[in-house]
Amino acid sequence: MPFPKNFRLLAVVFLSTSLLLVACKDGPSAEAPAKPAATQVSTALIAAEAKGFAVGSAMSARTVYVFFDPQCPHCNALWLAAKPLKSQAKFVWIPVGLMNPSSTAQGATLLAAKDPVAAMDEHEASMQARTGGISAGSDIDSHKDSVAKNTALLTRLGFSSIPTIVGTHAQSGALVTQEGAMPTAALAALLGLQAPTP
Repeated sequence: MPFPKNFRLLAVVFLSTSLLLVACKDGPSAEAPAKPAATQVSTALIAAEAKGFAVGSAMSARTVYVFFDPQCPHCNALWLAAKPLKSQAKFVWIPVGLMNPSSTAQGATLLAAKDPVAAMDEHEASMQARTGGISAGSDIDSHKDSVAKNTALLTRLGFSSIPTIVGTHAQSGALVTQEGAMPTAALAALLGLQAPTP
């Protein structure tokens, strides 16, 4: 006896939601350890190969790299959480395309923007309002290639979800990584930065 149409629709929705949650994480992962990275994680490698845009002091000695997908709501939360820390570190936001076709087009549009920080603010405001984010720009093919390379680099480094944070601890100099969003105070602690006072 065939399944009712409603049952099939519910199964498709459940599967789609499950796949979305795997790609976009909020907070530390509770999953089994991932396979060993094909390439050792290094801020020098990310600086050399990734294409992103910087937020914060250009002269800062501290650089934090954030791989994000423009369609990821947890990346939106991290964008807001990182803002109070931009006077203490330079955050380089690196767009990837994991979630849907809009991810790559919007990431390329952000890279192509004359003021990518303002474009990101506009995009994230649209995402919070649930209106889908910024419209794709024109003449962004070369930037789509950059987003594809960023996505391949994220995978080569052994990460499987976004947002992914890579930096060095301000006090110890140790490499720190985090898959998933976190509030400002927790992000400051991860990076060894001063948490802002409320």
